Amino acid sequence: MAEPGEFTRRAFSNGKLDLAQAEGLADLLAAETEAQRRQALRQAEGGLGRLVGGWRERLLGLAARAEAAIEFAEDEDDVPALAPGDLAGMASLAADMEAALRQPPAERLRDGVRIVVAGPTNAGKSSLINVIAGREAAIASPIAGTTRDLIEIPLAIGDMPCLLIDSAGLREGGGQIEQIGMARARTAIESADLILWLGPPDRCPDRDRSILVQSKADLGKPPGGGTVDVATSTVTGEGLDALRGLLESRVRTLLPPADGIALNARHRERIAEAAEELRAAAGQYDILFAAEHLRQARIALDRITGRAGVEEMLDALFGRFCIGK
Repeated sequence: MAEPGEFTRRAFSNGKLDLAQAEGLADLLAAETEAQRRQALRQAEGGLGRLVGGWRERLLGLAARAEAAIEFAEDEDDVPALAPGDLAGMASLAADMEAALRQPPAERLRDGVRIVVAGPTNAGKSSLINVIAGREAAIASPIAGTTRDLIEIPLAIGDMPCLLIDSAGLREGGGQIEQIGMARARTAIESADLILWLGPPDRCPDRDRSILVQSKADLGKPPGGGTVDVATSTVTGEGLDALRGLLESRVRTLLPPADGIALNARHRERIAEAAEELRAAAGQYDILFAAEHLRQARIALDRITGRAGVEEMLDALFGRFCIGK
């Protein structure tokens, strides 16, 4: 009987796919939005493998010159120092890897951008969430403190996956259960990719990660200073299209670019390891130590594509596939 992922695993074992392509195929099978599908298809077609392959070729050139200098020296005292051009090449390659690490992670594309709707009690958070979600996903009530726990609503904004999170209203006091809800709300705010803040602008917990929203605009501007990004009303519809446009624009900046390669946690760990080894090699005066750092950098890159040291995670990967696939 065919096992889950058996044919893809055979393709990997026989060199028809590298490990990054197999991961891309697994993501393609699980894709729910067009953005997820495009990114997974790019990886399944070898986009990450080509990127890593280019780095590997540059690394092999640097390593070959270091190894040759060591091999052809008549004795240890005759081993030359690394050439300035090679040192610059190591630093340049490390910088390219570090630039790739600064791109938004693949997990946001896979799991959705976490958008937390937060603010004081009775600010209209649940009503706004229902309008954005297009359904009655959260209980909306004029009674302050109705929302006690986090409510997560998966949805697509544009073609991009998001996780919209309703949170308990923040205020002083409240009963024991409400206090627990507010603690969870604060934790959700800390881990959010984006915050829709419906409270006073000067009390926003993190302006850089927030869109400041004046809710209930049909009731007039609330007392207090501060400028908001958009004023909305779920009663009249004022500002809702503008808010959707702001959301789509901000979410797009939080996801990997459409023409780029999304790196998951495993990829980032190995690339960071390779970049660190390259930095260490570039800082060495002893070519013997530098050559060893270059070898370790190559091994780290080879683990991304499955050339080395990945047996322990193959079962977990191919177990995600359908029977046979």
